[in-house]
Amino acid sequence: MKTQTKKIQDNLTPIDAHAILVAGNKRFIQNLKAQRNLQDQVLETSKGQYPFAVILSCIDSRVPAELVFDQGIGDIFSVRIAGNIINEDILGSMEYACKVAGSKIVVVMGHTKCGAVTSACKHVELGNITALLSKIKPAVTIIEAKNDEMDDKAIEEVSELNVKFSIDEIRAKSPILAEMESNGEIEIVGAMYNVSNGEVLFF
Repeated sequence: MKTQTKKIQDNLTPIDAHAILVAGNKRFIQNLKAQRNLQDQVLETSKGQYPFAVILSCIDSRVPAELVFDQGIGDIFSVRIAGNIINEDILGSMEYACKVAGSKIVVVMGHTKCGAVTSACKHVELGNITALLSKIKPAVTIIEAKNDEMDDKAIEEVSELNVKFSIDEIRAKSPILAEMESNGEIEIVGAMYNVSNGEVLFF
């Protein structure tokens, strides 16, 4: 597997970038890793980086984006925060990844059995966690209104809705990314990772 170069990055479309991630996850599920020399990639990327994707995912230890999509050093920007929520710093990171560094796709990836989402559903309040969970509350409020109890199924619905709300926030709060998407320069897409079988389903 080749290291990402500027030429490879320039020739990729958002559709290509999406397809690479889908293929990588398929290899991951089948436990088939692409052949790559990580030490060579360290050396090659020391001269510059040209990642094709930026992936916002949760800090959950079971969801390492590089492994889940079978990517190597220099392939993707990985942004991780509990509950894959959006804030100003994350938007700035995504804008850098796409507008400055040339990435072709923004993926917001939630996951099943998410501790942050579960905590938000249970209205946990603790230190700085309270402020973080407040960003998941809009999704909780909507799903709570439709369910008599917040069982496991309802919590998973919150996880999916939270991803969709994060995408809405990206488009609303980042004119740069919204314009790039409307121009066809990037794709902004949501996904859910299943911690039970390793599969990523794109919305």
